[in-house]
Amino acid sequence: MHVLHRPQGKFKIYIGMSAGVGKTYRMLQEAHGLLRSGVNIQVGFVETHGRRETQALLAGIPVVPRRQVFYKGKLLEEMDLNALLLLAPDWVIVDELAHTNIPGSRHEKRWQDVVELLKAGINVISAVNIQHIESINHHVKAITGVEVTERVPDKMLQMADEVVNIDLTADELITRLKEGKIYEASKVETALKNFFQSEKILQLRELALKEVASQVERKVETEVPRGQQMRHERFLACISTNDEIARKVIRKTARLAAYYHADWRVLYVQTPAESTGRINLALQRHLINNMKLATELGAEVIQVQDANIAEAIIRTVKERDITTVCIGKPHISLFRLILRTNIFNQLLKTLSSNETDIVILS
Repeated sequence: MHVLHRPQGKFKIYIGMSAGVGKTYRMLQEAHGLLRSGVNIQVGFVETHGRRETQALLAGIPVVPRRQVFYKGKLLEEMDLNALLLLAPDWVIVDELAHTNIPGSRHEKRWQDVVELLKAGINVISAVNIQHIESINHHVKAITGVEVTERVPDKMLQMADEVVNIDLTADELITRLKEGKIYEASKVETALKNFFQSEKILQLRELALKEVASQVERKVETEVPRGQQMRHERFLACISTNDEIARKVIRKTARLAAYYHADWRVLYVQTPAESTGRINLALQRHLINNMKLATELGAEVIQVQDANIAEAIIRTVKERDITTVCIGKPHISLFRLILRTNIFNQLLKTLSSNETDIVILS
């Protein structure tokens, strides 16, 4: 007898900068739309936090009863993973992706429950706040002063077929809070003093927008044919052992990359004349310090060995899809040698045919 395996389920995540932006509300709106289209969708777990508008939207959507568990003398409720796997609906709504399950549950975290549902071929719609994403955690702590303990690994976002940002302005969110649409009246004052401050919300909003933008960029790279993709700025700073020029090139390229919100790299081409045995220790130390500076400023450092500097630059440009090459104004440096020869012409020709700009920094 052949057992038919459903393909891996589709996964959609709604991201918000904080509680109260409307993630759960949006998921339930989507559920009503799917129900009207005749799709078998069920609520695995939704937390309305007593919000009236959200509670009203639950009406008419099939809800799988929660699993009741006694823990430390209290009756607690958890999502019933086994029931969902048995019912095997087309779509399941699972709120609060970062939630920690009650000890003794099959998985420690709800995101692990979601992975099991997806593996069973069930499509999942879920939601998470930006502060629960693992790699952003230290940024959130710097902004809010609070370390969030419930965290979701970044791989969950990478697994998602769709990541959607639920966006509000800081003023709109604070108004919602004051109107009692997020927390009950007794909690509003404390929330305004702590988390719900305009400058904190603004920074969390920026984090959420950047995160979703990077997920969309990843989707573009995998799904849009290469020739049709909008080209993203990628800078390459070319440095030599000339300490002073190298530092300027690194700093100026870092500023350019920051301005364009772009990736950037630093390339050092080691010629035979600069092999470890031949280069003096002071120059070597300067070079190491400059590479360290580049790393601190957010660059990826590339070091290659090649007698032909121009060819090494061209190769790196093609491999890394560089849009702008930055070099120092020729002083007594290797780039002066390039300019004296037709190698520089070759470099210019190749870069222009590759639609790569070259910037000579003063």
